[in-house]
Amino acid sequence: MAITKNRKAVEAKLDIKKLYTLTEAAGMVKGINCTKFDSSVDIHVRLGVDPKKADQAIRGTVTLPHGTGKTKRVLVLCPADKEAEAKAAGADFVGLDEYVQKIESGWTDVDVVIATPAVMPKIGKLGKILGPRNLMPNPKTGTVTNDITNAVKEVKGGKIAFKIDKAGIIHASVGRVSFEPSKLSENALELIHTLVRLKPATAKGTYLKGISMASTMSPGLSIDPKSVS
Repeated sequence: MAITKNRKAVEAKLDIKKLYTLTEAAGMVKGINCTKFDSSVDIHVRLGVDPKKADQAIRGTVTLPHGTGKTKRVLVLCPADKEAEAKAAGADFVGLDEYVQKIESGWTDVDVVIATPAVMPKIGKLGKILGPRNLMPNPKTGTVTNDITNAVKEVKGGKIAFKIDKAGIIHASVGRVSFEPSKLSENALELIHTLVRLKPATAKGTYLKGISMASTMSPGLSIDPKSVS
């Protein structure tokens, strides 16, 4: 893919050898954004763990203090007696059988799927579709619960789920380029501190091995891990 003039101009502003502080990166990300829309700003954290080991396959949730800037579409899979509660909490889609059938047909036009424990046996077969998209409900992320009201409100209020990939990297959105730098850095710091708290006892050596921040389709800014301690 050819590099556009805009991208070249942006890259000229960067020092690729420099490790920026989190505050510096948050302040620069808007200025080096290459898109004309309100791009997502993502944090990528490379951890010193072995994702193949069950006790080091880090995953969890965090509530970002300033949200992600994106309105999340929530599907709640539940029995009929829970549907009214889910709708009142703000869920965008509510039901069971009809959505199981839609998902089996390839529909995944949602950001989060929440389910009650009672319906898990029925939706277990959806794992092959929802799993690769990080949409499969899981007790560890609070998306399998009887407290539908709280679960939906948390997601709508800025709660995100994260999961380490095969390369040992956590990828997560921490806002939009329109956010004030302080809000981006505070969101990113909340995520990073959560990852630090989840450090496995069996992980050896350097834990935060690399951190970068980037907006959609724009170059990344390398962040000094010492600036987030």
